[in-house]
Amino acid sequence: MRVLVTGGAGAIGSHVVDASLARGDEVAVLDSFHEFYPRSLKEANLTHARSQPGFQGVFEGDIRDQAFVRKTVRDVQPTVVIHLAARAGVRPSVAEPAEYCDVNLTGTAVVVQESIEASVQRLIFASSSTVYGRDAESPFQEAAETTKPLSPYGASKRGGELLCYSLHLASSLPITCLRFFSAYGPRQRPDLAIAHWAIAMREGRSIPVFGDGSVERDFTYVDDIVDGVLRAADRASGFAIYNLGRGEPFSMNRIIGLLEGELGVSARREVHPAHAADMPRTYASIERARADLGYDPQVPLEEGIRRYIEWLQTVSMHGMP
Repeated sequence: MRVLVTGGAGAIGSHVVDASLARGDEVAVLDSFHEFYPRSLKEANLTHARSQPGFQGVFEGDIRDQAFVRKTVRDVQPTVVIHLAARAGVRPSVAEPAEYCDVNLTGTAVVVQESIEASVQRLIFASSSTVYGRDAESPFQEAAETTKPLSPYGASKRGGELLCYSLHLASSLPITCLRFFSAYGPRQRPDLAIAHWAIAMREGRSIPVFGDGSVERDFTYVDDIVDGVLRAADRASGFAIYNLGRGEPFSMNRIIGLLEGELGVSARREVHPAHAADMPRTYASIERARADLGYDPQVPLEEGIRRYIEWLQTVSMHGMP
């Protein structure tokens, strides 16, 4: 299979690239190397991929640039496009709603349109648990109402799903939308809670905690997310939406406790008011993904945190992150 991964230099994307190469796929990366976090981290994410014979190279540019995307898709001639490129983050999206909508909606429309024009066989769209909003009943099921997202990021992801649906109807391109739940693990963006806290705690700095730490997230180890992505890429037909989570929410207090245990330090909390755009809980129903894709997450939270800290201690010896 020949695969084009948009956002392929990012945390999840680079793991998708590595796993796809490992099973014998030919893989190309499209990425803008946006300054949201240091380019050096994204370049490091691709170090292994660049040494593999199936790696077809990196195409650097913006998914909103239709001429660039058209040329990339036609040069690569992918069987499958795995569309992970986006502006990510709940709180930053509140400060930059227009930018988030432009990248996540216009960019997605361009990627899907050019995939249709190039006769790509299947497309995977990375969505988010943030589409559910505050009132979703736990565990969140794919058929739940998604008309009240709390952030522009969540709204842009729901809009991306709707774009995918309408363009699927217009073209018959098989599209699968995957709602990721709090992915974490090696290469995690340094602004996300687990990474941000672990780095600060290791350096003896205080950690920012929004609210009393009771907020719950369905933390899902990156290897399990990647497994779900590739299963969807192999099976996509028609139009479908799946949750990719662990199916087991944990509080932020629990995360802090696990980090303290792995790092051997006590966290010093810098408490802030809860943010209005933060969902109080995310909790994935994964029964549909389990039945249709064979998705079966394997890494429990405790093991995932241990693996992340082990990776962090290794890369820190080389000046990262």
